[in-house]
Amino acid sequence: MPQHILVVEDEENLADTIALNLKLEHYTVTVARTGNQAMDAFKQLHAQLSLVLLDVMLPDINGFELCKEFKTLSPDMPVIFLTAKNQTADKIGGLKLGADDYITKPFDLEELLLRIHNLIRRTQKESVPVFSFNGCEINFQTFEIVDVHGQRQTLSKREIGLLELLTSNINKVISRDEIIEKLWDVNENASSRTIDNYILGFRKYFEKNPREPMHFHSIRGVGYKFVT
Repeated sequence: MPQHILVVEDEENLADTIALNLKLEHYTVTVARTGNQAMDAFKQLHAQLSLVLLDVMLPDINGFELCKEFKTLSPDMPVIFLTAKNQTADKIGGLKLGADDYITKPFDLEELLLRIHNLIRRTQKESVPVFSFNGCEINFQTFEIVDVHGQRQTLSKREIGLLELLTSNINKVISRDEIIEKLWDVNENASSRTIDNYILGFRKYFEKNPREPMHFHSIRGVGYKFVT
């Protein structure tokens, strides 16, 4: 699964530029523009996050306070401060909070990407191929799942591929065309109906009420998304 980075930055153009370049490096990116948004996103996603890129001066909760909260919830979470506060005392204060790096603005984008890459490589644990949500489990290595009733079942390679694509892009709509492009060969005759049937199957496996799905959503005319 792609590495997932939370970017906390209130300058819209800068946040968009960083997010775009991270996505070009094949990271999954969530952007928060305020401290409250960042706190909500972290509480929801911290189990999937690989790193937090954290501005200090935010309109509500400052980055130092956020770092304390993040480290309380997830002590091993890698954090890089990205800030205009370039005083030595600020840097030392940030590092004392448990941050792994402190980069001052303006900065070189290529250097930032390299530092992010190196920090994730240095801190990431051996990946566990199991994704858990709402009492269910998906093992991407063995193709086994534990469904909403606690039953263990084995799915097909394509079903697991679709589950991995959706669960690695939480809250993001994945188009039918993208799904077909990634999971089917060019000469295979894939259709929206085929994908619809897979989604219906996932709802039976993972939803308490398949008629009112909480996790596997169809977006009419566009595609599908997974919500935790």
